[in-house]
Amino acid sequence: MKYVDVRGAVGLAHLFLRERVALGDRVVDATCGNGHDTLFLARLVGSLGKVWAFDVQEEALAKARALIGDAGCLPWVNLLQSGHERLAAHVDAPVQAVVFNLGYLPGSDKSRITRPETTLAALKQAEELLFPGGVIVVAVYTGHPGGGEEGIAVERWAASLPPQSFNVWCSRQINRPATVPYVIFAEKLAPGAQGM
Repeated sequence: MKYVDVRGAVGLAHLFLRERVALGDRVVDATCGNGHDTLFLARLVGSLGKVWAFDVQEEALAKARALIGDAGCLPWVNLLQSGHERLAAHVDAPVQAVVFNLGYLPGSDKSRITRPETTLAALKQAEELLFPGGVIVVAVYTGHPGGGEEGIAVERWAASLPPQSFNVWCSRQINRPATVPYVIFAEKLAPGAQGM
């Protein structure tokens, strides 16, 4: 069995995604950043799948394009310079997973952050775009100005999902400071299925 590093929220999110995303699936990276999650998803879905990746910053998309291109995965990745709140305007088919890594672009301007209003709009669209059995995986980072408010908003959204339609989990490292990133995982249930 391959060792998976789950010291942080991203590693745990990837562990969940490995269980739910397969070759040929369609997925969304709602916060492309430097492209690491996008590349991870592109490798999971392979050339028969499709990845839509959103970011408002051209700098981020340029780095992502280079990373994904070097890995040979660019043909099945659609990099979009757009806010994730416009997800449904660009994604034209149901998807297996939508991934969010909230906060700011690592190594960049920390004042350019994801915001509750656009993140919530994207999450609501993601709910509708998911196949039954599909997942929304959110890495939430509250350790920067504005992050706490966004974390509260995302948790309220997650708590409001009806249990007959979604299973929702929140996973935190309890032996670390409260500001370290954590993961919210929402699984869309098939009609008639019962959440536990």
